[in-house]
Amino acid sequence: MFGRLTQCRTGHGYIGEFYAQIVPDENVDCPCGERFQTREHILRECPRYERHRDILRKVSRDVSLPEILSTKKGIKALSDFLINTGAFTKTGAPRQKKSTLIYEDAPDDEDEDAEEI
Repeated sequence: MFGRLTQCRTGHGYIGEFYAQIVPDENVDCPCGERFQTREHILRECPRYERHRDILRKVSRDVSLPEILSTKKGIKALSDFLINTGAFTKTGAPRQKKSTLIYEDAPDDEDEDAEEI
């Protein structure tokens, strides 16, 4: 999470704005259809994250980037926003929680259908 938070604050992350400067072969469009994906677009406008934007609006009604990126309350809200949305990841989607294998799910050693190695 710290890495994504830092990437968002510095503008060096998985966004079109960064790719345009550093990785010119990458697509700079936002998956929502916006022609040039920017940090401001993601935080303030992108419809993909509207459902969670209230997290940011609790700190800054108009989602002011200086308030969100530079104040203690703003950074806390930004962290919560990132956790809930998956923004500033390569896929732009929240990470899937890994399921834990429990004993009952483990295959039996004597399973008749199991292939022998």
